[in-house]
Amino acid sequence: MDNAPKHDVRAQIRPRHAIAEFSRVLWHLRSILTSLLVLFLILSVTMYYVGGAIDTSTRVHSSFGETFYFCAITALTIGYGDVIPTTALGRIVAVLLGMLGLLTTGVVTGCAVYGIQMAAQRAGFHPGTRG
Repeated sequence: MDNAPKHDVRAQIRPRHAIAEFSRVLWHLRSILTSLLVLFLILSVTMYYVGGAIDTSTRVHSSFGETFYFCAITALTIGYGDVIPTTALGRIVAVLLGMLGLLTTGVVTGCAVYGIQMAAQRAGFHPGTRG
């Protein structure tokens, strides 16, 4: 006897449902995401004032815009190397920015997966479907 759930082969996940669920979850996590953004801004300002960020091509102290760019690229875990921290505290801040980026990416990815799962459940793909 087969106890596997039956799925409608014509069922489709609707992108608008997935996007709506994703948006809803992001809205529920807005305090966490706002905290991560504020922490990013604090670390960016810290990097500018005590991180010793320099432009590697000119070897001069980077502007706030260049420092902010470095912080964003570091948080996105790309790290081009055109702006680098030169102090120990700056390197610690760079590591914290990388960890913050990984945490933020994990939260947003989890929200996206949840949104797709809820859209799949709504379409009849997920075993928890109500009928």
